[in-house]
Amino acid sequence: MAHHKSTLKSIKTFKVQNERNSAYKSAVKTEIKKLEANIESKDKDAANKSLVTVQSKLMKAVSKKVIKQETAARKLSRLNTKVKAI
Repeated sequence: MAHHKSTLKSIKTFKVQNERNSAYKSAVKTEIKKLEANIESKDKDAANKSLVTVQSKLMKAVSKKVIKQETAARKLSRLNTKVKAI
C-alpha cells in the first residue's frame, strides 16, 4: 500500500478516471450493438441514424483519450461498409 499523500491521491484519481473511461467504453459498445441489430434487421434508415450516433460516441471517446483514433477509425470504417451493404 502507498504511504505518501500524493500517491494516495493519485490512486483515488486513477480510480475515478477508470470508472469514467469504462462508462465511455460501455456507451460505445452499446451503440455499436444497437447498430449491428439494425444491420441484421436490414433497416437502412435506422442503421444510418445509429451510425451517426456511433460516430458521435466514438469521436467523443477519442477526444477524451479513452480509445485511440486509429481504433475508432477502423471501427467506423467496418461499420460503414456493413451499413452500405444493406
